[in-house]
Amino acid sequence: MKIYTKPELIEKLKEIAKMGWIPNARHGNQGGIGNTLEDMLGIEENNLPIPNAAEWELKTQRASTTSLTTLFHTEPSPRAIRFVPQILLPQYGWVHQEDGKKYTKGEMSFRQTIHGHNPSDRGFMVKIDRSEKKILISFDASRVAIKHKNWLNSVRKRVGNLNELAPQPYWGFADLEYKAGTKLLNCFYVQAEVKKEKGKEFYCYSSVLMLQKFSFEGFLKALEGAKILIDFDARTGHNHGTKFRLRQNCLPMLYEKTAIII
Repeated sequence: MKIYTKPELIEKLKEIAKMGWIPNARHGNQGGIGNTLEDMLGIEENNLPIPNAAEWELKTQRASTTSLTTLFHTEPSPRAIRFVPQILLPQYGWVHQEDGKKYTKGEMSFRQTIHGHNPSDRGFMVKIDRSEKKILISFDASRVAIKHKNWLNSVRKRVGNLNELAPQPYWGFADLEYKAGTKLLNCFYVQAEVKKEKGKEFYCYSSVLMLQKFSFEGFLKALEGAKILIDFDARTGHNHGTKFRLRQNCLPMLYEKTAIII
């Protein structure tokens, strides 16, 4: 496996960018952009052979995608309560669209993608309390859309009121900063244009950024600005986990230093 110094890796990435359109090295693989780049670099998957490699990652993305990038999974506190399946799903959930069809009768759903900019149409949003150092999930019944009137009435019957969540689910700053910091390492962030010819994908590596030193304040601002979203995806039979997800082109917000390589 090729061993690079950081300057050598930067020069190699520039060379690859100058090559123009490169065929997918692993036809049919959804991770083709990253796999093809790794093959061009002569490195093993997700293993950057540079000094302090444990602190660096190679992240790749389609330049034109609108897909959200999952940063990590983590469930809210208080940990003594499995909050999503024990509180949000039974008390604030709604009938699953596959109830009595794909799933058994009585299947409930709680699927919400929320952030700190404004509430969802069911009244849920993120609130950041810097004094208490918590990221909180909030519910405001007055912000529920009229189309969900019947659901809101059902919540009142189940919960007994339409007040704020009690207890309120949250993530402590310290725990979340550690979780994010171990996942969002320093990275070379590479974007590629994509085209198809005769059913085969080709990539043109058009943008390379070097991102250093994770910024938790940047993380909080991205959450407040709806650049990071919290995604709940639970049903009666299975909780798919709570995810923190990032919008396209917003990764540099999460680092203190950004260097444009290409």
